[in-house]
Amino acid sequence: MGGRTVLRTVCFVVFLGWLLVWVLIPTKVYRNTWTPKLSTNLNSTYFREQGTNLLLFSFPIMFISVLGCLYLHLERKPNKLLRDSKSQLTSPRFPFLKRPVLVMAPLGIVTAIELTFAVMFIALLFWSLANYLYVGFGHLHMHKAGEKIWQAKFRSVSLRLGYIGNTCWAFLFFPVSRGSSILALVGLTSESSIKYHIWLGHLSNLLFVLHAVGFSIYWAMTNQMAELLEWSQLYVSNVAGVIAILIATVMWVTTVPRFRRKMFEVFFYTHHLYILYIVFYVLHVGSAFFCMILPGIFLFLVDRCLRFLQSRTRARLLSARLLPCHALELNFAKSSGLYYNPTSILFVNVPIISKLQWHPFTVISNCNLEQDKLSILVKSEGSWTQKLYQKISSVDCLEVSVEGPYGPNSSHFLRHESLVMVSGGSGISPFISIIREIIFQSNESDCQVPNVHLICAFKNFSDLSMLDILLPISGAPVELSKLQLQIEVYVTRENEQPKLDSQKLLQSDKFIWFKPNPLDSPVSAALSPNSWLWLGAIITSSFAMFLLLFGIVTRFYIYPIERNGTKVYHYSYKCLWNMFLVCLCVFLASTAVFLWCKKQHNTIEGKQIQNPEVTIPMTSPVSWFRSSDRELESNPHQSLIRATKVHFGARPNLQKILFGIKGSDVGVFVCGPRNMRHEVAKICSSGLADNLHFESISFNW
Repeated sequence: MGGRTVLRTVCFVVFLGWLLVWVLIPTKVYRNTWTPKLSTNLNSTYFREQGTNLLLFSFPIMFISVLGCLYLHLERKPNKLLRDSKSQLTSPRFPFLKRPVLVMAPLGIVTAIELTFAVMFIALLFWSLANYLYVGFGHLHMHKAGEKIWQAKFRSVSLRLGYIGNTCWAFLFFPVSRGSSILALVGLTSESSIKYHIWLGHLSNLLFVLHAVGFSIYWAMTNQMAELLEWSQLYVSNVAGVIAILIATVMWVTTVPRFRRKMFEVFFYTHHLYILYIVFYVLHVGSAFFCMILPGIFLFLVDRCLRFLQSRTRARLLSARLLPCHALELNFAKSSGLYYNPTSILFVNVPIISKLQWHPFTVISNCNLEQDKLSILVKSEGSWTQKLYQKISSVDCLEVSVEGPYGPNSSHFLRHESLVMVSGGSGISPFISIIREIIFQSNESDCQVPNVHLICAFKNFSDLSMLDILLPISGAPVELSKLQLQIEVYVTRENEQPKLDSQKLLQSDKFIWFKPNPLDSPVSAALSPNSWLWLGAIITSSFAMFLLLFGIVTRFYIYPIERNGTKVYHYSYKCLWNMFLVCLCVFLASTAVFLWCKKQHNTIEGKQIQNPEVTIPMTSPVSWFRSSDRELESNPHQSLIRATKVHFGARPNLQKILFGIKGSDVGVFVCGPRNMRHEVAKICSSGLADNLHFESISFNW
């Protein structure tokens, strides 16, 4: 415990120091005092003008990410949380910080801690802009004969807006690194923090557009429009900046919510222009500024490379369960060493539908109850999922690739005394994984689990078939006697129950078993069970390799050209060297570690890989449900039926339900349409019930 505390403290102190540098960089102290000393000591013949920024901006975050990997490895525990009594149920520290304080479009649901950090970040941007302008106005440079002072100040403002946009880019890529140790270190996942990427993306694009428009106006006022087409050998490329802002504008327009919902594929493919955007952005800002934002991009590239390597392996799809509501449960073979927590996300690609599209789905299976199987729930709603449903219904073999699963680092929901889970439609998916985990925990000796209230809103009665998968059809036997579960179901579009009993509804499920393919492999972690240690090794080795190769190229190739001062190495070529070496080092280190882990994994689980038929049971799940009605009449299913109450032609009165929940610590989870999430958030933030602790589970913020 002490070691983990030390690691976390060191990470926090280093992070504060990194933030302090961002606070000081626009000031006179940094420019007049720090810069001369740092340039003398750090900008050697090996790193030149990048040396200072590599040490102050790149190294601290890389150091934190490596220490974070070590901390997460030490913190990792088996998926158990045994508690002897209710007295051990403790509320999270400072619960008011996680309480929603702002619920509105387009920001969504903003908690107190999120609002605090957002205000601090905006304050940092204003502080930086004010100091940049104060210092810049004191050292105005006239870039053309006859230029007026106000024109020079206008140019200075436009330039500094670009600097502020670069500050946003320093944080932009952290939220989209799915396997990030930095996010996990502070208890975040990529899904829960994707909204930060959206906020930063909008803000940075706004600043860059103002930066570009400002310079265009300045050049027009001073008759220098030819500068737009300049690609300088000695300094930044203006043309690259123009190309970058055009790409950014296209990406920005397609992220508008209405555009994204109606033309998702256009948004999806357009967003992959980020590769070109980064290239031309770096060519425009130069190597020194690139080193300021390098950590986020570097860690994102590591994550992206590992995702690519994992996706090259075809996943073994065992079976599919087609529900009457046009939803389907996909069951994959899972490696015994793969560990994940409830509410984890699996990204799925089906090449026969689209070779490029990846779609996220919540993992509904449980590591402990189903040790050799991983399952996801897919609701046939969009064009891609409809095509998948049709393919599943008509084929006996399907090629599928996966990335993940990615999810929280702990089962934090178990700390509450009671859980209220509000779902709309397929939003029940993450709650299936939570309930299965609670079922497992309840069967452990001396284990105290939360009371569970599941509130489901469905459009049609057939959607109730999704409740059938609350209990696993295979794996360890389950016992619900220790679980206090209440299920309230609201069917909004039907006023009475159709003439179809629940048993026939169950029997209308269709099970499809896929033929085994020797090219398929069980879903496994990209970096084996000790993934955090291996990730730390990749980050350390790739960054060290980058520094080594960058120093060699600079000292023995670039420096000899510039040493005498008679020649200058092309400014843009230095940027290309930087980007090439970063990509090369990340690829080499990630590939080497990935292949080593895969070799070790194949050695351990060789029998499972060589004989795919061992995972196929002798009987189908249909027989498990129907044979002598044994399973339908068993205690778990009877307990589930007794715990369920169905309401027709009504919507849940969420305020009445939530205020009626007893207990001092009630965790409120919601997953479903935006209006539902916002309504629950407003109820929890109203202050009328201090025992409600809100948490939203949704990939769409």
